[in-house]
Amino acid sequence: MGKNTFKITEQEPMEETTPKPSWWQRYKTFREDHTFAQYLQRLFFKAILYFLGISLALVLIFKFVPVWFTPTMLDRKIEAIADGRDSEIYSDWEPYENISKEVALAVVASEDQLFPEHHGFDFDAMWGAFRHNFKGKKIKGASTISQQVAKNVFLWQGRSYVRKALEAYFTLLIELIWGKERILEVYLNVAETGKMTFGVEAASLKYYGHSAKSLTRVEAARIAAVLPSPNRFSIKKPSGYVQRRTNFIVRQMRGLGGKQYISNL
Repeated sequence: MGKNTFKITEQEPMEETTPKPSWWQRYKTFREDHTFAQYLQRLFFKAILYFLGISLALVLIFKFVPVWFTPTMLDRKIEAIADGRDSEIYSDWEPYENISKEVALAVVASEDQLFPEHHGFDFDAMWGAFRHNFKGKKIKGASTISQQVAKNVFLWQGRSYVRKALEAYFTLLIELIWGKERILEVYLNVAETGKMTFGVEAASLKYYGHSAKSLTRVEAARIAAVLPSPNRFSIKKPSGYVQRRTNFIVRQMRGLGGKQYISNL
């Protein structure tokens, strides 16, 4: 008589279902695995990476695309609306080849005579301004055309160490990516040249009745003469100071050798 054999098989244990942890439990687990300082550190580095990517993309875009609007224009528009004044912005973008080289030379002679040579910064002028301001005298700036473009296109007006640091960063980018001619082209189109007026084309049409392409040397010098304070000085009704400064700029333009000085930007 044969023996009956029984094969005993192990049954797989029933899968236990565990409740989904609450948000508070997940938060406590997160705090145990990661310190708050580490979280802030990661957040900071992510913000830096996003800023670098976005800023680089903007600089690349504006190397080819006209800068139709700037933070300074927005600021002036908001001020005008708040004061109940006419808030229309006068601006007319023109390519560099359609702008008289007399006005290009005038702004270089007036604002930044080392523009063709430096790499965004005039350190001698900056040191001179620092010593002047340290003595408690009236605040004196030493911004190059490149720095002014970086500020006007990408940043806000005002004085702060944060803004100056960002200005230096954008200045380096546009010097590297745009080149001198593009920087000067943008400056000639976005610089504030009068009340609610931006760019030399808009100023020429508004105050002289013709395009910036046909600006004479004296007309160009007068536009450059008001640039330090375009809301205070007038191109159409120049004060004695503006007339004297215009004559000074004309002499500087002649001393630099004329339009040849900026022919190889």
